[in-house]
Amino acid sequence: MTTTAPRGAGTAAPGRGTGDSGRAAIAARTLRTDRWWVQPLITAVALVAFVVYATFRAFQNAYYFAEPYISPFYSPCLSTRCEGDTFPELFTGPTWISPAIYILVFPLGIRLTCYYYRKAYYRSFWLSPPACAVAEPHRGYSGETRFPLVFQNVHRYFLYAALVINVVLFYDAVLAFRDETGAWGHMGLGTLVLLVNAVLLFLYSLSCHSCRHIVGGRLNHFSRHPVRYRFWTFVSRLNARHMQYAWVSMFSVALADLYVFLLAADVIVDVRFF
Repeated sequence: MTTTAPRGAGTAAPGRGTGDSGRAAIAARTLRTDRWWVQPLITAVALVAFVVYATFRAFQNAYYFAEPYISPFYSPCLSTRCEGDTFPELFTGPTWISPAIYILVFPLGIRLTCYYYRKAYYRSFWLSPPACAVAEPHRGYSGETRFPLVFQNVHRYFLYAALVINVVLFYDAVLAFRDETGAWGHMGLGTLVLLVNAVLLFLYSLSCHSCRHIVGGRLNHFSRHPVRYRFWTFVSRLNARHMQYAWVSMFSVALADLYVFLLAADVIVDVRFF
C-alpha cells in the first residue's frame, strides 16, 4: 500500500531558516505570552560575569597562592615562576605570561565545547534560537560543519585534559591538609573549599555526554560487558544532572579562586578547624 504525501510536505531543504517556504507562514516572532527572554538573559549575564572575572584573575598573575592553598585557576602551576610549592615545575616561562594561561585553555575548552554550554550560549548570545517556540533571526543554518563551530568536535579531547586537571585539583585538596610549615594535620575552611570544588568539577566532567559515550558507546550487547555497563549506568545517572553540575561547578571554581585571592591579599583570615 502506498500513500501520497500532501503537497508541499518534505519540500523544505534542511538548513533553511524560519522564512523557508516549507514552514508555516507566521509573521509574529512568537505566540508565547510569558517572559521567555528572562532565562537567556540571566544565562548571558552569568556567563559574561564569569568570563570577565576569570579573565581578570588569569592575567592578574598575583594573589593565587596562600599557603597551603592554591587557586584552581592556576592549578596545575607548571612554570618555575609559580608561587608556592604544589605541583612539579616543568619549565620557565616569560615573566609577562601568567602561569594560568598555560592551563586555563583546557577547562575553558571543555566548557566552550560542552553540549549543555553550547545550548546555553547559542541561545543567549547567538539567539539560535533564543527560546523554545521563538523564531531565530538567522535566515540559514549550517550546523557545526563550518569554521569556527567545526572545532566543537574536539570536545572529547578537552574532556581527557579536564579529567587530568581534576586529579590535580584533588591533589591540591590533599596538600591543603598541611599547615604553613608543611606539617600534616591541618584543616581549615580553605581545605573544604578546595575539596568541594574538586568534587563538583569531577562530577561535571563525569556527567559529560562524551564521557557517557566513552564508557558505554560502540557496544551491541551490554550483557557481554558488565563492567562497562555499570560505569555507563552510573555516568547516565550523573548525565541527567549535567546542567546543574555545569552551573554549580562554574560558581564553585570562581568562589574557590576568590577565597584564595582574599587570603593571599590579607583581606580575610582562614577559619581553622584543627
